[in-house]
Amino acid sequence: MKITYYGHACFGLEDGKSSILIDPWLKGNPLVKHVPEGLRPDLILVSHGHHDHLGDAVEIAKESGATIISTPEVCHYCAKQDAKIDPVHYGGTLKFDFAAVSVVPAWHSSSITIGEERIYAGNPCGFVIRFGEKVIYHAGDTCLYGDMSLIAERFVLDYALLPIGDRFTMGPEDGLRAVRLLRPRVVIPMHYDTWDRIVQDVEAFRKVVEARTISKCLVMKPGTIHQD
Repeated sequence: MKITYYGHACFGLEDGKSSILIDPWLKGNPLVKHVPEGLRPDLILVSHGHHDHLGDAVEIAKESGATIISTPEVCHYCAKQDAKIDPVHYGGTLKFDFAAVSVVPAWHSSSITIGEERIYAGNPCGFVIRFGEKVIYHAGDTCLYGDMSLIAERFVLDYALLPIGDRFTMGPEDGLRAVRLLRPRVVIPMHYDTWDRIVQDVEAFRKVVEARTISKCLVMKPGTIHQD
C-alpha cells in the first residue's frame, strides 16, 4: 500500500488497483506546493465540513466520478452540488469489494461556509479504513477522548493519522496520550504547521512517541510518499 501525504489533513491511499482520498484540501493549502491534476480516486472521505477538510472534494468527485463518503449533512450539501455520495454515521461501516470504511466520533465542530453564511454540517467524524491489507485510522479534527481505547479494542491499527497542531485539535501532549490509547504500529502526525497558530516541533513529538510508547512515528513532509 502507498500513502501520499498532500499536507494538512489530506492523504491519498493506493493499493495498485484502487485509491482513496481523504480530506482533499489542495487548492489554497499553503503546504501544497503543486496541486496534483487528474486525481481519480474511487472514494473521497470527508471528516467534516470545514473548508480545510471538505476542500476540493466536490470538484474532484464530479471530475472523476468518485463517491464522497461523509456524514449525512455533509453528503446532503455535496449531493446538491451534483456529486455522488454515500452517507454514513457513527457506528456504521460501508463495505466495498476493495475496502471497508467505518465511521467513529471526532470531538470538534462542523460547518460549511457559503459566501458570508455558515451552515450547520452535522457532527464531525474520523474513519477506520481497511484497505490494501492495512488498517488506517484517520482521526479528522479531534481532541483527545477516552473512547479512542474502544477503537483499539476493535481494530489492530497499522497506522494512526493524528492531528497535533493544538488550538483547533489535539496538541502534542494529548497526541501522545492518544497514541497510548490507540496503540498503532505507526503514527503519522498531521494538521500542524499549516498556519502560524498551529506550528509544532514535530521532531520533538516523534522522539517522545518513540521513547514512551510501542509505536513508531513517521513524519511525512507534504508531497511525499510512504510505501508499506
